[in-house]
Amino acid sequence: MFYQPARGNAEAIGLCALHTGDCAEVLPQLPTGSVDLVVTSPPYNIGKAYEKRAALDAYVDFQTGVINECVRLLGPDGSICWQVGNWVDNGEIVPLDSVVIPIFRALGMKIRSRVVWTFGHGMHCRRRLSGRHETIVWATKSDEYHFDLDSIRVPQKYPNKRHYKGPKMGQLSGNPLGKNPGDVWDISNVKNRHPEKTSHPCQFPEELVERLVKSLTKPGQKVLDPFAGAGTVGAVCNRLDRKSVLVERVPEYVDIIRERLGGPKAQARRPVSDVVALAPRMEDLFTVSVSNTTLAAIDPSTVSISGE
Repeated sequence: MFYQPARGNAEAIGLCALHTGDCAEVLPQLPTGSVDLVVTSPPYNIGKAYEKRAALDAYVDFQTGVINECVRLLGPDGSICWQVGNWVDNGEIVPLDSVVIPIFRALGMKIRSRVVWTFGHGMHCRRRLSGRHETIVWATKSDEYHFDLDSIRVPQKYPNKRHYKGPKMGQLSGNPLGKNPGDVWDISNVKNRHPEKTSHPCQFPEELVERLVKSLTKPGQKVLDPFAGAGTVGAVCNRLDRKSVLVERVPEYVDIIRERLGGPKAQARRPVSDVVALAPRMEDLFTVSVSNTTLAAIDPSTVSISGE
């Protein structure tokens, strides 16, 4: 079923099932509980070439529908990692994690971490502080979730530090595999001279995705990215022996994914700016089942942007 959605096209490239189409149309065709992890960076609603800017309420509606479906597709011990930045309107910002966290909680998901991804380069602002971080909301479906901390440990600040008294005197005081990386990750973003750079304007780095995939899945498990963009999730999963399900609706970006994953050569395409951006359709904010309970798409008027 992964390779035969009712609408849109799909193809197998190595360990990846690549779906060409809008996630609002493709996701409902996939089996419930069929993925172990969702890692994605959805559009921020700031008017990039691949999106149509909408009012914040309409954007929340759209995110609610997609998150509903991702929760349905997630297995009982799975996780969702939703990487977002800021919605900006006339110089005023709304941190989008403050928008999506209430949606996850309303669906019964449990927030495990709010990771701050910091980087050294970005847009320069004149009337506010320049943004140099984005966030990753990590949520789980239950308390029985997979988390392999050892796979993502980083070097200790003082690797040879030892206990100076007591029964462990002289022994290493830190974990020899390294320390917990914490919830502030300093990872370079993908700019023009970055070795991973493609023509996609907002791709996230493989190192960021690798930490999430390594720690939250086992080899052979399945990772979904409903906003695949340049296919970073698929590239990382191929390298780490995980299966991936990618959904992307812009033909130019589908070609980038094929090239990165070793699929057929790209065909000539219109520029992304010539592709009509698809605004979310209200009929695609579907009813889904979560934990054996039928839930209508959440009424955005009941979702608090400021959180609790």
